[in-house]
Amino acid sequence: MGRHGGPRSHRHGGPPWADFRLGDVVEQRFFERAWGGGGRRMRRGDVKAEVLSALVDGPAHGYEVIRRLEEKSGGMWRPSPGSVYPTLQMLEDAGLVRASEQDGRRTYELTDEGRTEAEQSGGEDRDWDNQEMGGRLAARNAMVQLHMAARQVATSGTADQVDRAAAVLRQARQSLYQILAED
Repeated sequence: MGRHGGPRSHRHGGPPWADFRLGDVVEQRFFERAWGGGGRRMRRGDVKAEVLSALVDGPAHGYEVIRRLEEKSGGMWRPSPGSVYPTLQMLEDAGLVRASEQDGRRTYELTDEGRTEAEQSGGEDRDWDNQEMGGRLAARNAMVQLHMAARQVATSGTADQVDRAAAVLRQARQSLYQILAED
């Protein structure tokens, strides 16, 4: 049975995956994990330094901290609430941030000690735009664009177009593995 209740029709005579559609969220998570964004992990000390640096810009609630860090990294890193909230609690326990209620939300701001720690930890100095990160982001964007084009051909193309697209994708895969084999 197909995703929408009927048997798989393979409308265009293409491969079985031609009618397969992933949800946008699932696709985004796949590409984030595959290309270093979103699923990227940091060591605990790095998360602490980054959370402190996000609060240098002013008080924020947890999701605002997450948004600031994602923006700072150009989308390369989006920390999970499961790493940010415990870090904020740890920082509060250590006297580096102070929590208060504002508009029904728990908001955090740096204490003087926290500001000093943020300056010393260098979190705000992280070079998210270095060549490696920029290259990974460019590769990720190219892959997303390739995926969208291949998906469009797979869902809207003729049988011949789908076959030709599959050949192009096989060649691209082989070329990528050849790049890795060069080292």
